[in-house]
Amino acid sequence: MRIPFIKMHGLGNDFIVLDGREDALPALNAATVAELADRRTGIGCDQLIVLEPSHAADFRMRIFNSDGGEVEACGNAARAVAIYHGTQASLETDGGVISLSPQDGGATIDMGQPRFEWDKIPLAYAMDTLTMPVGWDGLGDPAAVNVGNPHVIFFVEDCDAVALEKVGPQIETDPLFPERVNVNVATIESRETIRLRVWERGVGLTRACGTGACATAVAAMRRGLVDRETTVALPGGPLTIHWDDDDRIQMTGPASESYRGTFEWDEFA
Repeated sequence: MRIPFIKMHGLGNDFIVLDGREDALPALNAATVAELADRRTGIGCDQLIVLEPSHAADFRMRIFNSDGGEVEACGNAARAVAIYHGTQASLETDGGVISLSPQDGGATIDMGQPRFEWDKIPLAYAMDTLTMPVGWDGLGDPAAVNVGNPHVIFFVEDCDAVALEKVGPQIETDPLFPERVNVNVATIESRETIRLRVWERGVGLTRACGTGACATAVAAMRRGLVDRETTVALPGGPLTIHWDDDDRIQMTGPASESYRGTFEWDEFA
């Protein structure tokens, strides 16, 4: 059975998109996702995206990391899906319903309201999520934000100097985070600019993370470090994050289609 796919990316964070809204796809499992995501023997991607019908929104997006695990939200994928869909739409994710507004070369995504309660991150036990009294290998006093998936954010003098490939997996799998966590290290450049690197759970170091940019910007805004609209500069490029008066996060940035193809399902099942 040959399955069509669309290869897309947002600032270098790349996706395989499978459209199952009209014709149902075979059942996915973690092994199949990991095989497809393999950059040597599969198509290769950071995340595999599956579009499905929805009763709660115009359609649904399921998100699988390259290790095969399913996650709740992905801002870069939402922008890619927005330009693929082509018109404004509501999108159901496991992290909630968000809205898509495609633009030339990208999209604005209403990512919804951030959550700060310790049990909504979630954490293993109660603590202040604005300045958490914890640390790992020189990184301390982080903030935690859930923007559809969990993030912990460390504000440091130079995020490029942090050995994120070493400390990232330690923090991701720490028992403090029962659902694991995305790890962000950020440097405040000005009232309007943040420099950011992200260790993404189930993926590793990534060129861009839309939810990480949202979580980091909101954490910086809560601490009074930046204005309510700021540019987050990731290794793959910049995103504009606006936290509006209705407590909703608006993320604007580019996305693009790389190519289309088909694959034989049975070769990866």
